[in-house]
Amino acid sequence: MNTDMTPLIEAAGVSKHFGGVTALRDISMTVFAGEVMCLLGDNGAGKSTLIKCLSGVHSPDEGRLLVDGTEVRFATPRDALEHGIATVYQDLALIPLMGIARNFFLGNEPTLGRGPLRRFDMKFADRVTRDELARMGIHVRNTAQPVGTLSGGERQSIAIARAVYFGAKVLILDEPTSALGVKEAGIVLRYIAKARDRRVGVILITHNVHHAYPIGDRFTILNRGRSYGTFDKQDVSREDVLKMMAGGKELEDLEHELSEFARTDRVIDERNSNSGAS
Repeated sequence: MNTDMTPLIEAAGVSKHFGGVTALRDISMTVFAGEVMCLLGDNGAGKSTLIKCLSGVHSPDEGRLLVDGTEVRFATPRDALEHGIATVYQDLALIPLMGIARNFFLGNEPTLGRGPLRRFDMKFADRVTRDELARMGIHVRNTAQPVGTLSGGERQSIAIARAVYFGAKVLILDEPTSALGVKEAGIVLRYIAKARDRRVGVILITHNVHHAYPIGDRFTILNRGRSYGTFDKQDVSREDVLKMMAGGKELEDLEHELSEFARTDRVIDERNSNSGAS
């Protein structure tokens, strides 16, 4: 984990309102180089709104955003990208019928020649794509292979490697394992560890504690737009994280309610059994 004192990105007292609805209230979070910060919360907790503030989709109504200790205001996602904040959403922004190398350089195509003779530099794209994927521990046989033929974990790896290659200092991953099986999710988590090893600060957004806990260095937990705080891994157990995500007292109330239902069912079953015997 990083020991530098200045965060790559910091949210300080961020709030966001949509009409009369408060989506975020006074959220603070820091991300350092070479760490995985897991942003956790159930559906509707405010995770998506916070990452949209961090990535330039929304502007906070209150609070500040700082990059390398300097306050910034992102007007667009392009502004965030220019500051090294890259976001990989669930749809990955990959074109299934295009090859791996073409997708890797989508929007940043290397070219040869000029004017009407200008063309895609396939040799350069092939070499860079192979090298960058290899640095993430991924070895492909053919970079012209359509992305749509790859597994979900392999597609995630391409999106992650692409963001790192194009200068991401902070990599925001929006539910990267939500649609994957256990084995595929494990592959993606290994790629995230590779990005961390390259001194990238990773924000992993998920509602799955079992995916977050093995890879996370710190955890910021949201519930209904509020933060329970940020916790170092050694200071919080997987069970503690799960309880906070579920609302703590709400989960205890649910457990009590279910136990009461079970007790009532047993009493009814016993009464029916005694009535039948008589």
